[in-house]
Amino acid sequence: MKKLPYIIRVLTVAPLMALAMLLILYFRDPAFFGNTLHFALAVVFLVVFPLLAYPLQRFSPKYKDKGREGQRALAFVFAVTGYVLGCASALILPTPTNVLIIYVSYLLSGVIAIALNRLLHFKASGHACGIVGPFLLLVYFGSAAGFIGFLVLAAAWAASIYMKRHTHAQLAAGGLIPFAALALVAAVLAALG
Repeated sequence: MKKLPYIIRVLTVAPLMALAMLLILYFRDPAFFGNTLHFALAVVFLVVFPLLAYPLQRFSPKYKDKGREGQRALAFVFAVTGYVLGCASALILPTPTNVLIIYVSYLLSGVIAIALNRLLHFKASGHACGIVGPFLLLVYFGSAAGFIGFLVLAAAWAASIYMKRHTHAQLAAGGLIPFAALALVAAVLAALG
């Protein structure tokens, strides 16, 4: 039972939540991504890139001796790199607007998290952000599966508090970041008409 919080946190890491979102959207309507290439690219940029940080930490001189904090920092670098590459691919290739919305929402979430962490010295939970973002996007795109996110977030929240990985304020801030990012994306889309 003592391993349950650890298992919950591992199963709810941001890349796995992104994969769940992408699979739900793809199986609900494969045309959502335009073609299989865009689905595969989304998996690479939102799932594979962020996951690379974990095995590669031991090879990075800057991060290998920094334990969990180094792992967290390197994961952030790989994640944001994936989000930037996703946005770049969406601008280079003819990409459906829905896919662009996903990439930009992820990138804005990363930028907001960086601003909170670097400028305000407040460690918003990337874990909470990585759970809320995909489920919020599912709701935005009309999938009732997005509401499962409340249960997933509750389990991850409890596990994070139990393991003393985050405070309630850090988890709340991390959970609010995707709302701000998606609201900004929606406002821009509405302004563009």
